[in-house]
Amino acid sequence: MQYSFYDLLKLTGSLGLFLYGMKIMSEGLQKLAGDRLRGILTAMTTNRLTGVLTGMSITALIQSSSATTVMVVSFVNAGLLTLSQSISVIMGANIGTTVTAWIISVFGFKVDMSVFALPFLALALPLIFSNKSSRKSVGEFIFGFSFLFMGLALLKDNAPDLSRNPEMLAFVQNYTGMGFLSILLFLFIGTLLTMIVQASAATMALTLIMCANGWISYELGAALVLGENIGTTITANLAALTANHQAKRAALAHLVFNIFGVVWVLTIFTFFTDAVSWFVDTYMHPDSEEVAVSYKLSGFHTAFNICNVCILIWANKLIEKTVRLIIPQKEEEEEYRLRFITGGMLSTAELSILQAHKEIELYAERTQRMFTMTKDLLGKEKDDEFNKLFSRIEKYENISDNMEIEIANYLNQVSEGRLSSESKLQIRAMLREVTEIESIGDSCFNLARTLNRKRQANIDFTEGQTEHIYSMMRLVDDALTQMILALSKPEHQTVDINKTYNIENEMNNYRNQLKNQNILNVNNKQYDYQMGVYYMDIIAECEKLGDYVVNVVEAGSDIIKERKHA
Repeated sequence: MQYSFYDLLKLTGSLGLFLYGMKIMSEGLQKLAGDRLRGILTAMTTNRLTGVLTGMSITALIQSSSATTVMVVSFVNAGLLTLSQSISVIMGANIGTTVTAWIISVFGFKVDMSVFALPFLALALPLIFSNKSSRKSVGEFIFGFSFLFMGLALLKDNAPDLSRNPEMLAFVQNYTGMGFLSILLFLFIGTLLTMIVQASAATMALTLIMCANGWISYELGAALVLGENIGTTITANLAALTANHQAKRAALAHLVFNIFGVVWVLTIFTFFTDAVSWFVDTYMHPDSEEVAVSYKLSGFHTAFNICNVCILIWANKLIEKTVRLIIPQKEEEEEYRLRFITGGMLSTAELSILQAHKEIELYAERTQRMFTMTKDLLGKEKDDEFNKLFSRIEKYENISDNMEIEIANYLNQVSEGRLSSESKLQIRAMLREVTEIESIGDSCFNLARTLNRKRQANIDFTEGQTEHIYSMMRLVDDALTQMILALSKPEHQTVDINKTYNIENEMNNYRNQLKNQNILNVNNKQYDYQMGVYYMDIIAECEKLGDYVVNVVEAGSDIIKERKHA
């Protein structure tokens, strides 16, 4: 046996370079496309056909079905795509991923792209160090492209030479002559390999090399390809582990789709592989056996996925019902749980920002609900009702603190990934939004505590004081509504903050007016000094809350201005 541990390390390193190249190339394209990918996914999924075409196009573009499916799961988790829409996009992603195999077959086996790798790296070097994020993304794409084909060339060079190692060929051949059991065994191996590597493109490259070098037959290579289609679903399912039920269902739909496809192809396996082989030999005229087998495997991969989509696109509703049955709807998650972002959704840093933005919107809505409870607290006369509502506000204060920490930690994790300069600015603004929203929660709790102290002191506000407090709270409620409206607007629209400023000015003027009136009322003995203190504490806290609202809206507005200048 002339294959040492050092040779195995070289083979593993070659695979590592191939995987890294695929990752860098995919990330560069995703950053280059950026918001356009989000727009395409959310806009072009109006029916099953456009959903399939969208998934196919995006996966062919970013060269990673795993990235597309994780993206889809993220969008379902954020409520931007329905489960039915996501299934169509995932079907298209399965077709789009076959482009990778053709690129490897045509350029990796017919043309030695590794010869051009170093000159490409030289061309990309100035782009990598460019200050403009779009140029940097192009540079990263070229670097990834070069590394990918350097890795592929090294894989071919470092693959064991079976003519010099007959023992290895004998070992492989022990499991190739078992008929249909060999097909099932290699299907299982393909699934396992792809689950471990988490990149079907890498296992596809290994399969092409194994067949081209004569390790295994074309039929066993096809079995490996079927296994890879099942194994590639693991990435999205891992990403959905901590997501909501709809996202888990979308990831499961990918698995169900591929398993069904593998089952029906296995029933006509010999006919299917022979048909692909005949088509390649008749119409593509490969110039060598090595190229022929790579074309046949790529053709099998493409034909399998296209046929599977053509059959199952009509069973979209059936797949949806199946995954709903497997993952039934449980009771609504408790309020302290984050709904849109989770630790498992960080596969694509750029897209994770969208998850955080949706969570910040929800955070703001919860804070407004907290303020509504505080307003209701003012009118509670019975002790048990007051105490129950006060406890709920106290719980919301803890939720608010936890949400701030979790969203901020998530954004910090995202900021450690590969991001465009615009996305870095966006994260900075979002961190400011989170801090200010938490301050709004603190203000709501301060208002509740002031009302609690007033109640314990057995003091009742006058009718005029109560009316003024409600008037001030109505202004605060208007400001909070305007803030949520601003947060929910698309990123490309300019947020009109004049309304927020007008409400804030009105609150300042009203606070000053009530402050002067309070001094006169205390001097005129209309109510005692302590009641005036509680009264003005509430008015002042409401005005301070309005300042935090302005800060949140300004943070959203600033990022839009900065992105326009970037």
